Order: sequence, then C-alpha cells, then structure tokens
Amino acid sequence: MTVSIERTWTAVCPASAVPEFSGVAALVDGEQVAVFHVDGSNWHALSNWDPCSGAAVLSRGIVGDSGGIPVVASPVYKDRFELATGRCLEHEGVQVTVYSVRVRSGVVEVGSS
Repeated sequence: MTVSIERTWTAVCPASAVPEFSGVAALVDGEQVAVFHVDGSNWHALSNWDPCSGAAVLSRGIVGDSGGIPVVASPVYKDRFELATGRCLEHEGVQVTVYSVRVRSGVVEVGSS
C-alpha cells in the first residue's frame, strides 16, 4: 500500500529579497516559520520558535556552519540548530520542526501537509 501526502505550498517572498546567509520569518498555516538562504540554491525552513529561549527569533539568527553542516545560531543564547534536521547541537533531545522549502519562478515557497 502506498500512502500519498498532499503538500500545500505557501508563497513567502521573492527569493531576491533574502540575501545569502540570512533568514526571514513567515506565517504558514498559522505557524511562524524561519526561512534561510544559505547560498546559491541552498534553502532551509525551520520553526521560528527557539525552544531554549522561548522566543520566536530563529529567523534573526546567525547563519553559518558547524563542521560543514549548515546551522543557525539563535540570537538569544546562541544555541545552534542544524538547518537540515532542526536538531539543537547544544542540548540533546531538543529539536525544532523542519519544513520543506523550494524556489519556483523566483518565489520562495514553504510546504506544509
């Protein structure tokens, strides 16, 4: 048996509005989502909620890498979250939601199911 999950895509902003190594916040299906442009065609989306500080601030974090793995460092306590998995590198078991993201016709879109 094959299960198919229908995905809804929400337009966030023009891709040109997000410089490399930065992020923006968007409201997707009532949830705050942080969308990050790492470089070139490398985009990621996470929950904007920082579970360590209790604030919706990850979109304002510092985008970089840790051992070659793209991360965002929260602007509050500098806890780092892997952009691909949402895993917090400083606190075992802490993770944020990861969203699908794509760029179509120059527009950044975030997927939700």
